[in-house]
Amino acid sequence: METGRKRLLIIRFSALGDVAMLVPLLRHVAERYPEWDFTMLSRQQYAPLFNNMPTNVNFYGADLKGKHHRLYGLHALLKEIDYHSYDAVADMHDVLRTQYLRTRMFLAGKRCAHVFKARVQRWLLVRHHYRHKQPLVPMMEHYRAVFTELGFYTDSQFTIYKSQFISNDKAVEQVRSNIGIAPFAAHKGKIYPTERMETVVAALGKKMASRGEKVYLFGGGDKEKDILNSWEQKYEGVESLAGKNRMDEEIEIMRSLRLMLTMDSANMHMASLAGTRVLSVWGATHPWAGFLGFGQKESDCIQRDLPCRPCSIYGNRYCVYRDYRCLDIEPKTIIERVEAAL
Repeated sequence: METGRKRLLIIRFSALGDVAMLVPLLRHVAERYPEWDFTMLSRQQYAPLFNNMPTNVNFYGADLKGKHHRLYGLHALLKEIDYHSYDAVADMHDVLRTQYLRTRMFLAGKRCAHVFKARVQRWLLVRHHYRHKQPLVPMMEHYRAVFTELGFYTDSQFTIYKSQFISNDKAVEQVRSNIGIAPFAAHKGKIYPTERMETVVAALGKKMASRGEKVYLFGGGDKEKDILNSWEQKYEGVESLAGKNRMDEEIEIMRSLRLMLTMDSANMHMASLAGTRVLSVWGATHPWAGFLGFGQKESDCIQRDLPCRPCSIYGNRYCVYRDYRCLDIEPKTIIERVEAAL
């Protein structure tokens, strides 16, 4: 890194989808301001998202469950990143940890800006009896506002971007084949019932096998892996990729697909980085909350129009009816939507 260059620290620790949404915007800003150096501070496991970024972008991984845990750990983290060497900090998270970090940098004379999380607007959006619900500003726009406050201006219509995972070569688009399904999410309110998803997987596996193609299954935890592996054994045209690839390798696989079927989950955002069309199933959450995958369309969201939706921003609240009726979508409906998109 050249001495004398201006430096910006960008902080976002979680969740995976929210960090992924920063990738195209950070690339865009870094390419537009080559005279600046940018450091992305996040959890170490998210480092693959920032592979092959412009040379003026660096990644620093924090160990928030280990040496950077609690106050003394954050103090050590500040020393490790040499916070005095930065000119400004962009807090894209605005939680207690990042508030402490940016406050320390502010007291050291650094310019600071933090993301507006629209907490009141989100609270109103999930109120069951609130009658004036409307789409909130997308999270990407809140990120852009932070950069703008610090003097980094982006295109007014930020729809076209270069990602390390996307090629402009038309030949790449022509060789897309197979489809992907990511049937799980972090919370129950965002997961289509497993027994119904199995019906979807079986039908689409048979359909793709007749075309000489496959359905690839994406998942993470051990329980998810067991379920996906069982589907691979039971149905033709189905292959589980759970636990077999690194994050950046999974994105490369997504890049080769015709289509991804996901929940409102990290896999939706990873497919967005790959430039792949996504059909997403929504339950307790809603695209209006501003977390739809970058470049994805609300018309590709499969959801029920119910007065109780959304009841949660993150899908982590219990259903007031205890039946998760928002996810009562017939498998046939999802199968037909996927087939129509192929």
